[in-house]
Amino acid sequence: MNKTTLFSSLVLAASASVFSTESNLTVYTYESFTSEWGPGPALEKAFEAQCNCNVDFVGLEDGVALLNRLKLEGKQSQADIILGIDDALVAEAKALGLIADSGVDLSKLSLPYEWSDSKFVPYDYGHFAFVYDQTKLKNVPSSLKELVEESKVSIIYQDPRISTPGQGLMLWMKSVYGEKANEAWQQLQAKAVTVTPGWSEAYALFLEGQSDMVLSYVTSPAYHMTWDDTDKYQAAQFSEGHYTQIEVAAALESSANIELAREFLSFLVTKPAQDVFAGTNWMWPVLESAEKPEAFDQLFSPSSLYFSSEEVLANRRDWVKEWRNAASQ
Repeated sequence: MNKTTLFSSLVLAASASVFSTESNLTVYTYESFTSEWGPGPALEKAFEAQCNCNVDFVGLEDGVALLNRLKLEGKQSQADIILGIDDALVAEAKALGLIADSGVDLSKLSLPYEWSDSKFVPYDYGHFAFVYDQTKLKNVPSSLKELVEESKVSIIYQDPRISTPGQGLMLWMKSVYGEKANEAWQQLQAKAVTVTPGWSEAYALFLEGQSDMVLSYVTSPAYHMTWDDTDKYQAAQFSEGHYTQIEVAAALESSANIELAREFLSFLVTKPAQDVFAGTNWMWPVLESAEKPEAFDQLFSPSSLYFSSEEVLANRRDWVKEWRNAASQ
Protein backbone atom coordinates (compact mmCIF):
# COMPACT_ATOMS: atom_id res chain seq x y z
CA MET A 1 0.00 0.00 0.00
CA ASN A 2 1.52 3.38 -0.98
CA LYS A 3 1.55 6.38 1.34
CA THR A 4 -1.34 8.12 -0.46
CA THR A 5 -3.57 5.07 -0.19
CA LEU A 6 -2.59 4.53 3.45
CA PHE A 7 -3.33 8.18 4.31
CA SER A 8 -6.73 8.00 2.59
CA SER A 9 -7.61 4.83 4.50
CA LEU A 10 -6.68 6.42 7.81
CA VAL A 11 -8.80 9.51 7.06
CA LEU A 12 -11.81 7.36 6.14
CA ALA A 13 -11.42 5.27 9.27
CA ALA A 14 -11.16 8.36 11.45
CA SER A 15 -14.21 9.90 9.81
CA ALA A 16 -16.21 6.72 10.33
CA SER A 17 -15.18 6.70 13.99
CA VAL A 18 -16.34 10.29 14.47
CA PHE A 19 -19.70 9.71 12.87
CA SER A 20 -20.29 6.46 14.72
CA THR A 21 -19.92 8.11 18.14
CA GLU A 22 -22.97 10.30 17.63
CA SER A 23 -26.32 8.67 16.82
CA ASN A 24 -29.62 10.24 15.89
CA LEU A 25 -32.69 9.40 17.94
CA THR A 26 -36.02 10.21 16.27
CA VAL A 27 -39.00 10.61 18.57
CA TYR A 28 -42.55 10.88 17.23
CA THR A 29 -44.66 12.92 19.64
CA TYR A 30 -47.40 15.57 19.63
CA GLU A 31 -46.99 19.23 18.70
CA SER A 32 -47.46 20.84 22.12
CA PHE A 33 -44.74 18.55 23.53
CA THR A 34 -42.19 20.03 21.10
CA SER A 35 -43.21 23.67 21.53
CA GLU A 36 -40.86 26.13 23.22
CA TRP A 37 -43.02 26.03 26.35
CA GLY A 38 -43.42 22.23 26.30
CA PRO A 39 -41.13 19.62 27.88
CA GLY A 40 -39.41 18.67 24.62
CA PRO A 41 -36.63 21.29 24.51
CA ALA A 42 -35.54 20.73 28.13
CA LEU A 43 -35.62 16.94 27.78
CA GLU A 44 -33.71 17.12 24.50
CA LYS A 45 -30.96 19.23 26.05
CA ALA A 46 -30.67 17.05 29.15
CA PHE A 47 -30.58 13.72 27.30
CA GLU A 48 -28.17 14.90 24.62
CA ALA A 49 -25.79 15.94 27.41
CA GLN A 50 -25.58 12.33 28.61
CA CYS A 51 -25.96 10.29 25.41
CA ASN A 52 -23.56 11.85 22.86
CA CYS A 53 -26.43 11.78 20.37
CA ASN A 54 -28.86 14.04 18.53
CA VAL A 55 -32.52 13.90 19.58
CA ASP A 56 -35.02 14.85 16.89
CA PHE A 57 -38.60 15.38 18.09
CA VAL A 58 -41.16 15.09 15.28
CA GLY A 59 -44.39 16.83 16.32
CA LEU A 60 -47.69 15.43 15.05
CA GLU A 61 -51.19 16.75 15.69
CA ASP A 62 -52.00 14.60 18.70
CA GLY A 63 -51.59 11.16 20.25
CA VAL A 64 -54.19 9.39 18.14
CA ALA A 65 -52.70 10.96 15.01
CA LEU A 66 -49.34 9.60 16.15
CA LEU A 67 -50.74 6.07 16.28
CA ASN A 68 -52.35 6.52 12.87
CA ARG A 69 -48.96 7.59 11.46
CA LEU A 70 -47.36 4.47 12.90
CA LYS A 71 -50.02 2.30 11.30
CA LEU A 72 -49.27 3.82 7.90
CA GLU A 73 -45.48 3.53 8.16
CA GLY A 74 -45.25 0.16 9.89
CA LYS A 75 -41.74 -1.30 9.96
CA GLN A 76 -40.58 1.42 7.56
CA SER A 77 -41.14 4.11 10.20
CA GLN A 78 -38.26 6.51 10.75
CA ALA A 79 -39.13 6.73 14.43
CA ASP A 80 -37.02 5.12 17.12
CA ILE A 81 -39.55 6.05 19.80
CA ILE A 82 -43.21 6.97 19.95
CA LEU A 83 -44.07 9.28 22.83
CA GLY A 84 -47.52 10.63 23.60
CA ILE A 85 -50.09 7.94 23.00
CA ASP A 86 -52.02 7.16 26.15
CA ASP A 87 -53.03 4.13 28.16
CA ALA A 88 -56.27 3.70 26.20
CA LEU A 89 -54.29 3.04 23.00
CA VAL A 90 -51.66 0.65 24.39
CA ALA A 91 -53.37 -2.59 23.29
CA GLU A 92 -54.04 -1.20 19.81
CA ALA A 93 -50.41 -0.12 19.43
CA LYS A 94 -49.12 -3.48 20.68
CA ALA A 95 -51.35 -5.30 18.20
CA LEU A 96 -49.30 -3.76 15.37
CA GLY A 97 -46.36 -5.97 16.35
CA LEU A 98 -43.91 -3.07 16.18
CA ILE A 99 -43.17 -2.32 19.84
CA ALA A 100 -40.04 -3.56 21.64
CA ASP A 101 -39.73 -4.44 25.31
CA SER A 102 -38.60 -1.37 27.23
CA GLY A 103 -36.36 -3.02 29.78
CA VAL A 104 -37.27 -0.20 32.20
CA ASP A 105 -37.92 -0.78 35.91
CA LEU A 106 -41.34 0.76 36.61
CA SER A 107 -41.72 -0.50 40.18
CA LYS A 108 -41.17 2.92 41.79
CA LEU A 109 -43.72 4.84 39.73
CA SER A 110 -46.78 6.46 41.27
CA LEU A 111 -49.86 6.10 39.02
CA PRO A 112 -53.65 6.30 39.36
CA TYR A 113 -53.92 2.54 38.89
CA GLU A 114 -51.51 -0.41 38.77
CA TRP A 115 -49.30 -0.58 35.69
CA SER A 116 -47.74 -3.86 34.55
CA ASP A 117 -47.02 -3.44 30.83
CA SER A 118 -43.41 -4.27 29.85
CA LYS A 119 -43.34 -2.34 26.56
CA PHE A 120 -44.82 1.07 27.36
CA VAL A 121 -43.24 3.46 29.87
CA PRO A 122 -45.57 5.94 31.63
CA TYR A 123 -44.05 9.39 32.03
CA ASP A 124 -46.95 11.57 33.25
CA TYR A 125 -50.68 11.40 33.90
CA GLY A 126 -53.76 13.51 34.42
CA HIS A 127 -57.54 13.57 34.43
CA PHE A 128 -59.74 15.18 31.81
CA ALA A 129 -61.91 18.09 32.91
CA PHE A 130 -63.90 20.98 31.50
CA VAL A 131 -62.12 24.25 32.27
CA TYR A 132 -64.02 27.54 32.67
CA ASP A 133 -63.47 31.18 33.60
CA GLN A 134 -65.10 31.68 36.99
CA THR A 135 -65.37 35.44 36.42
CA LYS A 136 -67.72 34.73 33.50
CA LEU A 137 -69.47 31.43 34.22
CA LYS A 138 -71.49 31.33 37.43
CA ASN A 139 -73.67 28.24 37.03
CA VAL A 140 -70.97 25.62 36.77
CA PRO A 141 -72.12 22.02 36.15
CA SER A 142 -71.22 19.70 39.02
CA SER A 143 -71.48 16.47 37.02
CA LEU A 144 -71.10 15.25 33.47
CA LYS A 145 -74.81 14.48 33.38
CA GLU A 146 -75.64 18.03 34.44
CA LEU A 147 -73.36 19.39 31.71
CA VAL A 148 -74.98 17.17 29.09
CA GLU A 149 -78.63 17.24 30.14
CA GLU A 150 -79.31 20.45 32.04
CA SER A 151 -76.76 23.19 31.58
CA LYS A 152 -76.90 25.88 28.91
CA VAL A 153 -73.15 26.34 28.57
CA SER A 154 -71.25 26.34 25.30
CA ILE A 155 -68.26 24.03 24.95
CA ILE A 156 -65.31 23.23 22.72
CA TYR A 157 -63.79 19.78 22.60
CA GLN A 158 -61.45 17.74 20.39
CA ASP A 159 -62.07 15.14 17.68
CA PRO A 160 -62.00 11.60 19.19
CA ARG A 161 -60.65 10.18 15.92
CA ILE A 162 -57.33 12.02 16.06
CA SER A 163 -57.03 13.55 19.53
CA THR A 164 -56.32 11.78 22.82
CA PRO A 165 -58.33 14.37 24.83
CA GLY A 166 -61.19 13.94 22.35
CA GLN A 167 -60.94 10.19 22.75
CA GLY A 168 -60.83 10.71 26.52
CA LEU A 169 -64.15 12.54 26.39
CA MET A 170 -65.60 9.70 24.31
CA LEU A 171 -64.50 7.18 26.94
CA TRP A 172 -65.72 9.45 29.73
CA MET A 173 -69.13 9.66 28.09
CA LYS A 174 -69.22 5.90 27.61
CA SER A 175 -68.20 5.18 31.20
CA VAL A 176 -71.01 7.39 32.52
CA TYR A 177 -73.78 6.73 29.98
CA GLY A 178 -73.05 3.23 28.71
CA GLU A 179 -75.68 2.16 26.20
CA LYS A 180 -77.33 5.59 26.37
CA ALA A 181 -74.23 7.38 25.10
CA ASN A 182 -75.68 8.02 21.64
CA GLU A 183 -78.51 10.16 23.00
CA ALA A 184 -76.11 11.90 25.39
CA TRP A 185 -73.76 12.77 22.52
CA GLN A 186 -76.63 14.39 20.64
CA GLN A 187 -77.42 16.55 23.68
CA LEU A 188 -73.78 17.49 24.19
CA GLN A 189 -73.24 18.24 20.52
CA ALA A 190 -75.96 20.89 20.68
CA LYS A 191 -73.70 22.82 23.09
CA ALA A 192 -70.55 22.49 20.98
CA VAL A 193 -69.24 25.65 19.32
CA THR A 194 -66.74 23.56 17.36
CA VAL A 195 -64.75 20.33 17.48
CA THR A 196 -61.04 20.88 16.89
CA PRO A 197 -58.31 18.51 15.65
CA GLY A 198 -56.24 18.91 18.81
CA TRP A 199 -55.95 20.39 22.28
CA SER A 200 -53.97 23.52 21.36
CA GLU A 201 -56.60 24.85 18.94
CA ALA A 202 -59.44 24.15 21.36
CA TYR A 203 -57.76 25.84 24.31
CA ALA A 204 -56.73 28.88 22.26
CA LEU A 205 -60.32 29.39 21.10
CA PHE A 206 -61.55 29.13 24.68
CA LEU A 207 -59.04 31.74 25.88
CA GLU A 208 -60.29 34.01 23.09
CA GLY A 209 -63.76 33.76 24.61
CA GLN A 210 -65.29 31.50 21.98
CA SER A 211 -66.94 29.18 24.54
CA ASP A 212 -67.88 28.91 28.22
CA MET A 213 -65.94 25.69 28.78
CA VAL A 214 -63.24 23.67 27.04
CA LEU A 215 -62.17 20.06 27.38
CA SER A 216 -58.76 20.04 29.01
CA TYR A 217 -57.30 18.73 32.28
CA VAL A 218 -57.75 19.08 36.03
CA THR A 219 -54.16 20.38 36.07
CA SER A 220 -54.69 23.14 33.47
CA PRO A 221 -55.53 25.87 36.01
CA ALA A 222 -52.09 25.37 37.59
CA TYR A 223 -50.53 26.89 34.46
CA HIS A 224 -52.56 30.08 34.81
CA MET A 225 -51.88 30.30 38.55
CA THR A 226 -48.15 29.95 37.92
CA TRP A 227 -47.58 32.06 34.82
CA ASP A 228 -50.58 34.40 34.64
CA ASP A 229 -50.86 34.88 38.40
CA THR A 230 -54.62 34.28 38.27
CA ASP A 231 -56.96 31.64 39.61
CA LYS A 232 -59.90 32.67 37.46
CA TYR A 233 -59.54 29.57 35.30
CA GLN A 234 -60.80 26.50 37.11
CA ALA A 235 -61.62 22.88 36.30
CA ALA A 236 -65.18 21.81 37.04
CA GLN A 237 -65.27 18.90 39.48
CA PHE A 238 -67.77 16.24 38.41
CA SER A 239 -69.45 13.91 40.87
CA GLU A 240 -69.16 10.82 38.64
CA GLY A 241 -65.36 11.09 38.61
CA HIS A 242 -62.95 12.11 35.85
CA TYR A 243 -61.53 9.99 33.07
CA THR A 244 -57.86 9.11 33.57
CA GLN A 245 -55.09 9.56 31.04
CA ILE A 246 -51.62 8.06 31.46
CA GLU A 247 -49.21 9.19 28.74
CA VAL A 248 -46.66 6.63 27.62
CA ALA A 249 -43.62 6.12 25.42
CA ALA A 250 -42.18 3.05 23.71
CA ALA A 251 -39.33 1.97 21.46
CA LEU A 252 -39.88 0.45 18.03
CA GLU A 253 -38.33 -2.93 17.21
CA SER A 254 -37.33 -1.51 13.82
CA SER A 255 -35.12 1.13 15.45
CA ALA A 256 -31.50 1.07 14.33
CA ASN A 257 -30.63 2.50 17.75
CA ILE A 258 -32.65 0.24 20.01
CA GLU A 259 -30.29 0.42 23.00
CA LEU A 260 -30.17 4.20 22.75
CA ALA A 261 -33.97 4.22 22.54
CA ARG A 262 -34.15 2.13 25.71
CA GLU A 263 -31.71 4.51 27.38
CA PHE A 264 -34.07 7.38 26.55
CA LEU A 265 -37.04 5.48 27.97
CA SER A 266 -35.13 4.89 31.19
CA PHE A 267 -34.19 8.58 31.26
CA LEU A 268 -37.88 9.59 31.11
CA VAL A 269 -38.55 8.17 34.57
CA THR A 270 -35.44 9.59 36.26
CA LYS A 271 -35.85 12.57 38.53
CA PRO A 272 -34.08 15.07 36.22
CA ALA A 273 -36.60 14.27 33.47
CA GLN A 274 -39.57 13.98 35.81
CA ASP A 275 -38.78 17.40 37.30
CA VAL A 276 -39.56 18.87 33.86
CA PHE A 277 -43.08 17.54 33.27
CA ALA A 278 -45.29 19.26 35.84
CA GLY A 279 -44.12 22.76 34.96
CA THR A 280 -44.11 22.32 31.17
CA ASN A 281 -46.62 19.62 30.22
CA TRP A 282 -48.85 20.55 33.17
CA MET A 283 -49.51 16.94 34.06
CA TRP A 284 -48.65 14.94 37.16
CA PRO A 285 -45.17 13.35 37.03
CA VAL A 286 -44.98 9.62 37.74
CA LEU A 287 -42.34 10.04 40.45
CA GLU A 288 -43.73 11.40 43.71
CA SER A 289 -40.39 13.07 44.45
CA ALA A 290 -40.45 15.12 41.22
CA GLU A 291 -40.64 18.89 41.46
CA LYS A 292 -44.04 20.52 40.91
CA PRO A 293 -45.19 24.14 40.86
CA GLU A 294 -46.87 25.22 44.13
CA ALA A 295 -50.14 25.65 42.23
CA PHE A 296 -50.49 21.85 42.05
CA ASP A 297 -51.30 21.93 45.77
CA GLN A 298 -54.48 23.88 44.98
CA LEU A 299 -55.89 21.29 42.56
CA PHE A 300 -58.62 18.85 43.53
CA SER A 301 -57.94 15.12 43.48
CA PRO A 302 -60.57 13.39 41.33
CA SER A 303 -61.69 9.81 41.46
CA SER A 304 -60.48 7.93 38.40
CA LEU A 305 -62.58 6.45 35.62
CA TYR A 306 -60.93 4.27 32.97
CA PHE A 307 -61.34 1.33 30.63
CA SER A 308 -58.61 -1.21 30.03
CA SER A 309 -56.81 -0.70 26.73
CA GLU A 310 -58.05 -4.14 25.63
CA GLU A 311 -61.64 -3.00 26.12
CA VAL A 312 -60.94 0.18 24.18
CA LEU A 313 -59.35 -1.84 21.36
CA ALA A 314 -62.42 -4.08 21.14
CA ASN A 315 -64.89 -1.18 21.06
CA ARG A 316 -63.17 2.00 19.85
CA ARG A 317 -64.33 1.74 16.24
CA ASP A 318 -67.98 1.34 17.29
CA TRP A 319 -67.71 4.10 19.89
CA VAL A 320 -66.18 6.50 17.36
CA LYS A 321 -68.98 5.64 14.92
CA GLU A 322 -71.52 6.35 17.67
CA TRP A 323 -69.95 9.77 18.26
CA ARG A 324 -69.73 10.54 14.53
CA ASN A 325 -73.39 9.71 13.96
CA ALA A 326 -74.45 11.98 16.80
CA ALA A 327 -72.10 14.79 15.77
CA SER A 328 -73.42 14.79 12.20
CA GLN A 329 -77.05 15.34 13.22
